[in-house]
Amino acid sequence: MRIGIFFGGPSREREISFAGGRTVYDNLDKSLFQAVPVFVDSHGNFILLDWQYLYKGTIRDFYPPVSALPPSELKLQVYLESLGELSRDEQDRIIGEVGRRLRPDELPELMDFAFLALHGPAGEDGAIQGLLEWYGIPYSGSGILPSAFGIDKIAQKTLLHALNLPSPAFRVLTAEEFDAAKPEALLAYVEKELGLPLVVKAPRQGSSIGVSIVREADVDKFVAAVERSLFRRTVTREDWQRLGAQDRLAWAQHLTDIREGIGLPIILDADDDQIIYHPEALLRALDERLTLQDSVRLTNTQGEQQVLLEAFVQGREFSCIVVEDVDGSPLALPPTEIVKGTEVFDYRSKYLPGMARKVTPIELPEADIQRIREQCEQLFRTFGFQVYARLDGFITESGEIFLNDPNTTSGMLPASFFFHQAAEIGLNPSQFLTYIIRTSLAARRRGGLQPVKLGRQLRALDAAVASRQHEQKPRTKVAVIMGGYSSERHISVESGRNIFEKLSSSAKYEPVPVFLTGSSESYELYVLPVNVMLKDNADDIRDKVKHYEAGHGAHPILERIRQHAAHITRTYAAQSVPVPEKLTFEQLAERVDEVFIALHGRPGEDGALQQQLERVGLPYNGSGTESSSITINKFETNKRLREAGLLVAEHRMAARLEWEADAESFYQSLESQFQYPFIAKPADDGCSSAVKKIKNRQELEAFCRLMFRDQEDLLEDAARVLSLGFKEEFPRKDAFLVETLISRDGARHFLEITGGLLTHRRTDGGRDIEVFEASEALATGEVLSLEEKFLAGEGQNITPARYAAAPAERQRVSDEVKAVLKRVAEVLNIEGYARIDAFVRVRGNVDQAGAVEVIIIEVNSLPGMTPATCIFHQTALAGYTPYDFIDRILEYGKSRSVKEVGSL
Repeated sequence: MRIGIFFGGPSREREISFAGGRTVYDNLDKSLFQAVPVFVDSHGNFILLDWQYLYKGTIRDFYPPVSALPPSELKLQVYLESLGELSRDEQDRIIGEVGRRLRPDELPELMDFAFLALHGPAGEDGAIQGLLEWYGIPYSGSGILPSAFGIDKIAQKTLLHALNLPSPAFRVLTAEEFDAAKPEALLAYVEKELGLPLVVKAPRQGSSIGVSIVREADVDKFVAAVERSLFRRTVTREDWQRLGAQDRLAWAQHLTDIREGIGLPIILDADDDQIIYHPEALLRALDERLTLQDSVRLTNTQGEQQVLLEAFVQGREFSCIVVEDVDGSPLALPPTEIVKGTEVFDYRSKYLPGMARKVTPIELPEADIQRIREQCEQLFRTFGFQVYARLDGFITESGEIFLNDPNTTSGMLPASFFFHQAAEIGLNPSQFLTYIIRTSLAARRRGGLQPVKLGRQLRALDAAVASRQHEQKPRTKVAVIMGGYSSERHISVESGRNIFEKLSSSAKYEPVPVFLTGSSESYELYVLPVNVMLKDNADDIRDKVKHYEAGHGAHPILERIRQHAAHITRTYAAQSVPVPEKLTFEQLAERVDEVFIALHGRPGEDGALQQQLERVGLPYNGSGTESSSITINKFETNKRLREAGLLVAEHRMAARLEWEADAESFYQSLESQFQYPFIAKPADDGCSSAVKKIKNRQELEAFCRLMFRDQEDLLEDAARVLSLGFKEEFPRKDAFLVETLISRDGARHFLEITGGLLTHRRTDGGRDIEVFEASEALATGEVLSLEEKFLAGEGQNITPARYAAAPAERQRVSDEVKAVLKRVAEVLNIEGYARIDAFVRVRGNVDQAGAVEVIIIEVNSLPGMTPATCIFHQTALAGYTPYDFIDRILEYGKSRSVKEVGSL
């Protein structure tokens, strides 16, 4: 069956939709379905997307393509709407670089079913559902009417109150009312009517976009919250003049962000004759306006016209996925409690691992959880939802349940509620997607959409699923080892899950999720059930493993739900491990054929785990023991590369013993060798963990106090000095690495790049090194952050890197860069695959081929393999799908084992 996957779209949630569409594309059962990627751009064009663009980190990394961008001093990445009004021919030229425009009447020729991974307006509001019904194409999720109702929070609240269902008190505030009223009087009125704290929401947005909590009677905070929901911002001359050039740029980038800011295009002071499309045009306009007037109000042209004001509910927040059973009746999956550190479960907390805990099921007595489930099922029926929905709410200390944010779709990232809760009844993502497709076909048929045709499709799909269940073709068992105990453990879990999911939808491999925990003195390995693997982060997985190891069973509510869902799991799920199972390395070798190490930092990249696997004869991915023990140590890596004649930053180790003996002499020694600013970072951690640009003595002292602290918790004053983010981890070490800050140094062109490579076994036993086109990494802060590297929609990577405007010159520089990266791999004896980070300087004038300098920053022998990581952008350009790339890595590991056995 051909499955058209619709993703992207014009909404503010387009990046999560893009990432979710990729998840669906990768996890569809390849033996049952053929995926057809349909990217929807911000003008609503349907594009049959060339597959390699699916693996870009963000939409802006490929669309609009670099060739379509206007001349720019700052070279900012922008969305299509920042190009201004475009003719159809201009749009067609842009579309032609990434795929092919699809007319709506072509859709029935390309697909048998539409899987909707779109979010927000134009995705969840019934519009796309109506279009598909017009052309007779069955689709996933709810139909036209419940979708239109599900997007409108005001209509939902009105119905909930009309039916006397528990829901927080609310009031609707229009933009006109807000503009006409005095803010002080309006706040006083709202406080009297709804009380404080007060929740302020944009009524047609999801992913907590445009949501604020006003906790006190502060007029400025109230006005800012309402403007946030209306997607407006007021900037004063005083505020603007306080900012330097770089700060103004950072402010404009944040303001024009579609999730945290107001986005583009915008108008100034309600003047709709002049529309500003581009961030650079905004900077120029503000410079001009704020020399003449005291303030400017910026308003997004697609901003909300109403704001939902809601009484705050003090309680425990939960989210519950409800699916339709095989007979069409609602079945609530185990609700998840959201334990957050910020007052709003915002975009970052929802989608970056480790930012918030998701506890499934919510830790309550079984009777209370059952009441939550029953109310969610009742609301599903009341609103006429179909196939599945996500219902959010609160339970108060007195046991009162408030359901206040029904959604007809859900985020579809690997650890989202959608897959997370399905795993609790035993379905992995591939199996759950099959069930959703089948249930959607049945729902559309019940609604009268081509009942004869859909009846045939249902029978054919049921037969194919049954046939697959009975087929027991032998598959290669691969242990995917993830987790660990370093500051990179959450990213390791994301990488491991991605590898698991890529392999589980293949016909060749049977992945076995294995969690590693413990300490450097002793590793503990556990085979995981899929529901534990899909917990939100490494710490949640570890806690659940220890829970079972202590002899505790599953929550009674899980047993009840699993019994209700037994007829689903019997049909769609294979046998799985019921609880985490502890293994020795010898037992692991009996259970699996090979290993994919998805760990980062120590252990995993240091050679110690590789030694254990070699001892029991298990092939593994990546470099061998000796090479890994070198590349884990950035100081030793730099030393070897410098000895080989390669360029690296000036560097030295800074030891705790030195600091403890005489802190002042320690600081002076560093300051005499390195001018501020310089880089300080752990010598054996990656993922930008504790990598800081040190600009003065105060920051150096704070860095040392944090790095050399005895306690686990961060020192708050030092963390403030370094501006550590919420839940940002900072490891404790006995030494750290100090490096000179690499700068332009007068070069014509200067950029940071990251380049991947893959090794191939030759027939003579030697190896070839294939170096991919590098990605240009754009940091919004002083160094690339964890979010920019791994959070879907957050990082900015341009692949291939923009070394020069002229194609021939760009290729010349690229070839030189690749030659250096290959030399690095040879010097360090890298095997399998790796990622090398570097700075590139291109010297000389624009009209001449200048010298190319490549300064190596670090080498990752087991690079991150999360869905959004840029190594997949690079391999796609070389023609490898992520599965192909992973398959090559595993095959190389096996060939190395065969070679080593042959040489004994």
